[in-house]
Amino acid sequence: MKTPLLDLLKTRPLIGDGAMGTQLMLAGLEQGGCGEAWNLTHPEKVLAIQRRYADAGSDCIITNTFGCSRIMLNRHGHAGDVAAVNRAAVAITREAFGGRPGYVLGDMGPFGGLMEPYGEFTEAQVREAFDEQAKALVDGGADAIIVETMTSLEELQLAIEAAKKAGAPCIIGSMAYDVTLDGSTFRTMMGVDPEHAAEFMEAHGAHIVALNCGTGMEMARARDAVVRYKAVTDLPIMVQPNAGVPELVNMKVVYDETPDHMGVGVMPLVEAGARIIGACCGSTPDHIREFRRLLDAHLAAAPSASRA
Repeated sequence: MKTPLLDLLKTRPLIGDGAMGTQLMLAGLEQGGCGEAWNLTHPEKVLAIQRRYADAGSDCIITNTFGCSRIMLNRHGHAGDVAAVNRAAVAITREAFGGRPGYVLGDMGPFGGLMEPYGEFTEAQVREAFDEQAKALVDGGADAIIVETMTSLEELQLAIEAAKKAGAPCIIGSMAYDVTLDGSTFRTMMGVDPEHAAEFMEAHGAHIVALNCGTGMEMARARDAVVRYKAVTDLPIMVQPNAGVPELVNMKVVYDETPDHMGVGVMPLVEAGARIIGACCGSTPDHIREFRRLLDAHLAAAPSASRA
């Protein structure tokens, strides 16, 4: 039997995966298209992306379900496909590991709007949408649920509660931070700092605290976030920085950090205490392959580091 994710994290750091959205676009997804629907219409293309991450050395792969709540899918005419799309995503990700014991992280992203009184959606509507998606992911066999790219604690809480209600064996809460204009610190778009976020996630039942995406949150800033998380929580920490800053080159969005460039930050993250290291927007299987190489070399040279 496969070791539960939380138990394995006590013995060694793990490697996550990289970007899905930019990889889907490279595979032919049109701008503004519903990449999550590809779990049903083009499963072979989703599988090919995730298999490349598995082959590059990912221990954990996130499902292609970032926008798979009913609210998000409704914008693309797929509101009736919530259960099918989420279950298919889990099955595809599981298949990507090719029989080896990798971990499928069921992805729940923001619902894509604002709740009352600032927006048009009620708390009940958002709760229902998250409950439905979380149940589909858990019923499909996800090893964990990752609630990612969160900026408000209210939305984060609803998603964590949905994962708990669904019986998720492991819940990861992941915030998206932006570096302030003066460069002195970073916080979410809604003003949440990492200490407050970590304390909130732990208090509401998350098992792993994380960060992903965000503006200006490169590898060194991600390390700063790990240090700040560790100051207030003993929970394991997961990081997924972007591959630098996006630029428009010949009408295509290009991220400026190569695998070698991002790789420089891997060991500082491990030494700071990160237990799952992946990447977000603009990253590729080549980035993850470099992360894997560096971590394996580090652990081989200093086995005791795996118990840090």
